[in-house]
Amino acid sequence: MQRALTERKRRGTSNRRLAKKYWRMYVLLAVPVCYMLVFHYYPMLGAQIAFKRFNPSLGIWGSEWAGFEQFTKFFSSSQFTRVVPNTIFISFYALVAGFPIPILLALTLNTVRNLYFKKTVQMVTYTPHFISVVVIVGMMMTVFNPRSGLFGIIFQSLTSRMLPDFFAQPMGFRHLYVWSGIWQGMGWSSIIYIAALSAVDPELHEAAHIDGASRLQRIVHIDVPSILPTAVILLILNCGSIMSVGFEKAFLMQNTLNLRASEVISTYVYKVSLTSGRSDFSYGAAIGLFNAVINLSMLYIVNLIARKMQATSLW
Repeated sequence: MQRALTERKRRGTSNRRLAKKYWRMYVLLAVPVCYMLVFHYYPMLGAQIAFKRFNPSLGIWGSEWAGFEQFTKFFSSSQFTRVVPNTIFISFYALVAGFPIPILLALTLNTVRNLYFKKTVQMVTYTPHFISVVVIVGMMMTVFNPRSGLFGIIFQSLTSRMLPDFFAQPMGFRHLYVWSGIWQGMGWSSIIYIAALSAVDPELHEAAHIDGASRLQRIVHIDVPSILPTAVILLILNCGSIMSVGFEKAFLMQNTLNLRASEVISTYVYKVSLTSGRSDFSYGAAIGLFNAVINLSMLYIVNLIARKMQATSLW
C-alpha cells in the first residue's frame, strides 16, 4: 500500500514538472479545447428545446415542458411519409452511385504514366469542388433550359422536339441533384485514395509484372487491397450522414412542380422553423434531433458490421 502511494506521488510530481516545462503547449491546446466546448458542446444544452413548447419570451429554460409531444406530432404528420423517404432515397442514391467513382478515378490516375496528362486531369476534376452551390445550380438551370440551354438546343436540333424540363420532374430533380454532386466532388474525394495508393511499395508491382500479371490484375490484387481500409473508413463516415441531405442545393433546386421529391428533412425544418406564419422552433428542433439520432445509429451499426467483416473500424 505504501509503495503504491509512493509511486502515485512520484507520477504526480513528474506530471507537474512536465506541465510546467511544456506550459506553452497547454496554452496552445486550450484554444481548440475552448472552441469545442463553446461551439460544439455548450449548444447541446439547447437540444432540450425539442422537448418543450418553446416561447421566445420565456427562453429555453423557462418554456413549458412537453415531453415527446413534438416527436409524436412529426411522426403522425402527413409530411413524415414524404420527407423521410425522400431524404433516404436521395442519400442512398448518392452513396451507391457516388462512392465508387472517386475510387475508380484514383485507380485510373494511378496507372497513368504521362505526368502532364495526369496533373491536368487532376486539376480539371478538382476544380468543381471550389464552385459554390449557387453557381452550380445556376449552371444546371442554364445548361438544361429546354429553350435556350445547351442540352435543349442540341436535343431540339436532333429530334425536332423540345427537351423536357428536368427541374419540373420529381425524378429529374433526383438525378440532377445526385449526379451534379458526384461531378462536383469526385476529384476532391479521390485525393485521399491517391495518397493511399502513393504509399504502395513499387516493388510489389515490379514483382507482379515479372510474374506475368497484367495491369488489371495488379490493380485488383495490389492497389485495391491497399486502399480498402481507407475506403471502409470513409464508407462508415458517409453512412453516418445518410440522413443529412444538403440544404442549400435542395432548396435552390426546389419548386412547386418537383416538391413531391425535393422536400427533404433539412428544407422542411427550415420552413417550419423560420418561414412559416407561426414559427415552431421546438418542432423543428425535434425533427433535427430525430435526424441526428438516426445518423448516429447508422454510424454505430455500419461501424459494427465493418469491424466484424474487415477488422477495420472507427473504434
